[in-house]
Amino acid sequence: MTKRQSVENGPPIVQVIDLFSGCGGMSLGFLMDRNEHISYRLLGGLDIDPHAAATYRKMLGRPCLELDIRRLSSPSVLSQALSEWGYDAKLPLILIGCAPCQGFSSHRKKDRRKDDRNNLLSSFADIVEILKPDLVVMENVPEMLYLEHWKHFSELKEALGAFGYAMRTRVENLATFGVPQERYRALVMASRDTKRVKMPLPFVQPDRFLTVRDAIEKLPPLRAGERDQTDPMHITSKHRPETLNILRLIPKDGGSRRSLPPGVGPECHTRVDGFRDVYGRLWWDRPAVAITARCRTPSCGRFVHPSQDRGLTVREAALLQGFPEDFMFEGPFDDKFKQIGNAVSPIFSRALAKHIGSVWFGGGVGASEREDVTEPITKSISSSLASMKRKLRHNSAVPGLAA
Repeated sequence: MTKRQSVENGPPIVQVIDLFSGCGGMSLGFLMDRNEHISYRLLGGLDIDPHAAATYRKMLGRPCLELDIRRLSSPSVLSQALSEWGYDAKLPLILIGCAPCQGFSSHRKKDRRKDDRNNLLSSFADIVEILKPDLVVMENVPEMLYLEHWKHFSELKEALGAFGYAMRTRVENLATFGVPQERYRALVMASRDTKRVKMPLPFVQPDRFLTVRDAIEKLPPLRAGERDQTDPMHITSKHRPETLNILRLIPKDGGSRRSLPPGVGPECHTRVDGFRDVYGRLWWDRPAVAITARCRTPSCGRFVHPSQDRGLTVREAALLQGFPEDFMFEGPFDDKFKQIGNAVSPIFSRALAKHIGSVWFGGGVGASEREDVTEPITKSISSSLASMKRKLRHNSAVPGLAA
């Protein structure tokens, strides 16, 4: 360790700061984790979204600074931030940096190479250079590793390498970590101690994936536009009559718009053989598709309830993303979905926190040595993910999955 402390009075304390923290999905996993190897001290987060920051402060009870990360490179601003977080330079530090994914995402229609959010990776590298954390953790969409974005990622890797950090990079299916959702994400870990960058080992076999039924079946049924009187987060959109007419025709439990009679549904979705998941229902006994910031809208993907004629409620989206059933979100209706879709799953982050503790102080039990992503992904993301899913189905042992 670069910062040493006695372990006689309990598990060693390791500080956690979460930049680009959003509503706190990644932070929550570290806050909830309890294991014999390590005691995480969550100091707080940073995000420019005021609603997400308000959720973070209310639900996690830690300061979340409403601040652009690019301002942290100013010594006075950083000093003030560290003071508000209660940072102790004598204790080890994990620095989390899940930069906004919209600049990389395949759902973005404009030229993503010109998106200024991609440059936030370099701003994050600046903070790593200043604080010299013992461990760096990042989670993002797989498109971050796509050829057109590789320049930004490789610049980050080179910068951290120059500071003495070894970096590991994987694409993981979060369903293999207990998330009720087929959510593929890039995971990056970096440290100046190579023993600390062993990647986590997936532990859920494909035939044991948690499903939509596991996550949301117990919730009271609702009609479109209704709200559960006992849970303000169990509220759904009030769909237009034409949308409801479409949803009533979609077969239950995994049906899609391809089952609609000719001429039914938006013309823009029928002119081409694409948009196959729009107005699609989730399957009860499969994991959900990736929950996005637009998951309340049936026309944006397979986000229709398996058996009820409506889109998802805030609570359903949150449970599918792995948030606790009593987690509350601040802000307007649409912004709650945005916070959920942009969040790191707390189920995954808790598994990651447990893994880090075992590697750091427990000898690395369960660490996975599968092959890293070392070159840009040149196939389309959809083709790459389809290939990964095929490997999952034909692999009887999760540890052998190739990233």
